[in-house]
Amino acid sequence: MRDPYTVLGVGRGASAAEIKKAYRKLAKENHPDRNADNAKALERFKEANSAYELLSDTDKKARFDRGEIGPDGNPTSPFGGGAGGGFRGGGDPFARSASGGGGGRGGNAGFDFGGGGADDLFSELFGGRSPFGGGSGGGFRQQPQKGNDVAYRLTVPFEDAAALKPQRVTLKSGRTLELKLPAGLESGRQVRMAGQGDAGPGGNGDALVTLEIARHRFFRRDGDDVRLDLPLSLSEAVLGAKVRMPTVEGAVTLTVPPGTTSGKIFRLKGRGFTRADGSRGDQLAMILVDLPADDQALKDFAAGWQDARSVRRELGV
Repeated sequence: MRDPYTVLGVGRGASAAEIKKAYRKLAKENHPDRNADNAKALERFKEANSAYELLSDTDKKARFDRGEIGPDGNPTSPFGGGAGGGFRGGGDPFARSASGGGGGRGGNAGFDFGGGGADDLFSELFGGRSPFGGGSGGGFRQQPQKGNDVAYRLTVPFEDAAALKPQRVTLKSGRTLELKLPAGLESGRQVRMAGQGDAGPGGNGDALVTLEIARHRFFRRDGDDVRLDLPLSLSEAVLGAKVRMPTVEGAVTLTVPPGTTSGKIFRLKGRGFTRADGSRGDQLAMILVDLPADDQALKDFAAGWQDARSVRRELGV
């Protein structure tokens, strides 16, 4: 076990208030309720709990500071420690003294933690005892084991993903639940449905749903924007027109001005994907003038019409 001062990040001269503050910070950051799938946080939490159990016990802290016991609370020498030498017959050599003179809470004047260690602080921080227990011996009592988490994969239609339309998830039990899609959705995002996993003595596990956004036959995602190639006929492009255009939330009417050429992009605000902050990207529609492959009337028109412009001048050719 590591030095408890090192674990809490305080010096050996730290006051009771400083030790308590350091422990409070670590306990909040690494508590299992906030780090359900983080094994390293769980280990840091256990280590901090043990360190505080030792340093909040005035008798143990004094013995540790004198080198009589190690970070685990066990004696550093099989013959005990301290100037008196040897164990006193009977009882726990590390039991707290009931009076002020034997090195208990009263035996280290001015260093009173005002409580029973980590369990008391857990009541203050989280409304209950440490999930690992932990009495004066600094050990841990394991909570009843929750049931296993169950993994699912759900493919979300492109339009639904953009507009964050709720989805239906069928669990292995046969039960169907509504799942709200998170803002800022990307393929591979995992959503936790608490209590929808396997049953266990400590309660149900969770359902872990990995989301995949389906490909679309004409929409493409570009960051938070949605791109669309919008075909126009020659007459629509030349003369202008009002044309129907699909969006992720249904068709709208787009006004195309006369003389619109291929490559022009129209932006429709707020019809893209929903960002993490709740705002939305746009839909970008790029015009593609679609000419018929073999139209004699169009050929005859083009043969009798001359465009006097040098359309490739900027390309240097």
